[in-house]
Amino acid sequence: MVRLYALLILAQVVLAVCALISCLSAEEGEIRALPRIAWALIILFFPLVGSIVWFVAGREPSTRRSRTAWPMGTGFSEQAHPRPVAPDDDPAFLSSLADRNRRDDQERLRRWEEDLRRREEELRRQESDRDRPEV
Repeated sequence: MVRLYALLILAQVVLAVCALISCLSAEEGEIRALPRIAWALIILFFPLVGSIVWFVAGREPSTRRSRTAWPMGTGFSEQAHPRPVAPDDDPAFLSSLADRNRRDDQERLRRWEEDLRRREEELRRQESDRDRPEV
């Protein structure tokens, strides 16, 4: 007899958990009569009766629901919803980084060369000033 009671209690808990999950995952248009929070409280406080009432009167019957069927396989269509590519995996992003780095390197090299020319000219002027006799 104890096993039967344990089995019935387990069935009641499973039914309440399924009803609560169904209630919380139902879309707003599928819930009838009461708001979602009221249904959740009814299911929690009266697990057996609340669960049965939820499945009978709380949600739209499955024949009238407008759910689309999931595609076969994993349930997600990779073609319909392409996964976003991480920046380090995106070839376009990596090539833009390479172009930007190349431009930055060229600009840095140009500035260094200008600075080197300017310093060389200053040194030449200083040397020519030293080499000229003073008048």
